Amino acid sequence: MSSAHSGGDISRSLELMWRGRERAARGPKPALTLERIVTAAVTLADREGLAALSMRRVAAELGVGTMSLYRYVPGKGELIDLMLDHLAAPEDEEERALREAEWRPALEIIAWSTYRHYHDHPWLLQVNQARPLLGPNALRGFDVSLAVLDGLGLSSPDKISIISAVDSYITGLARHYVLLRQANEESGITDEEFWAAQGPIMATAMNTGDFPHVFALDDTAFSRSAEESIRFGLDRLLDGIEAYVAAKHDDPAYPPPGGSCA
Repeated sequence: MSSAHSGGDISRSLELMWRGRERAARGPKPALTLERIVTAAVTLADREGLAALSMRRVAAELGVGTMSLYRYVPGKGELIDLMLDHLAAPEDEEERALREAEWRPALEIIAWSTYRHYHDHPWLLQVNQARPLLGPNALRGFDVSLAVLDGLGLSSPDKISIISAVDSYITGLARHYVLLRQANEESGITDEEFWAAQGPIMATAMNTGDFPHVFALDDTAFSRSAEESIRFGLDRLLDGIEAYVAAKHDDPAYPPPGGSCA
C-alpha cells in the first residue's frame, strides 16, 4: 500500500521510522546508517530541489554505490517519508520555549518556526502532506503543539482546527514567498523590472475607468515586507482565536463537568 504523498510503502516507512534498519548480528560494521542516508538526502534536496533527489544522487553524496542504499531504504518513496519525519523533530530550545509560554505566544513561536521551516527547505512545499505518516518526530511535534492549547477548555476538534488554521495560514504565505524567490532566481528579472514591464498596459487599463478600486490604491499598498504581512494576518488570526477562548470561559458550562479541559 502506497502513501499518497511519496509513493512509499506505508508499513515499511513506519517500520523504518520507529525501529530503523537492524544490522545483522554477524559481519563487518556497515559504513552507512539510516540517519546518514536521510541527512544526505535532505542536504541534496535543500541544495538542488526535490527533482534532483534519487537513490543514485544520494549515493553519490555519500560516496557509495547506489545498491548500498537499498540495504537500508527500499526506495525513493520511503526515503522521502523518512526525510519528512527527520525534519519534523522540534528543536530542543524551541520545545522548552513552547512549554514555558502562554498559549498565544506559543502559537506565534509555532507559526514563525513553520515559516522558517519552509524557507529553509522549500522542496517540502512540493510534497503532498495532507495525510502525513506519524513517525516519532512528527508525533512528538504534534504532541507539543497540542500541549500549547491544554487547559483552555477547548474540545479536541477545537484544538485540531486551531492548529490547522495557523498551519494553513503560514503554509500558504510560505508557498507564496518561496515561489516569489524562485521566480526571481529562475527568470533573472527583479520584482521592480517585472512590474515596470507592466506599466504601459496598466496605464491604459487605468484610463478605461473599469477598475476604480484597483487604481485607487496609493503607493504604499504593497509596501509591507513579507514579515510585516505575515505578522498582520497572524495577529488577526490569533485575535479571533483569543476571542473564541474568552467566549468559552464566559460560557456557564466552562469548565466541563469533571474539570476536564479537553
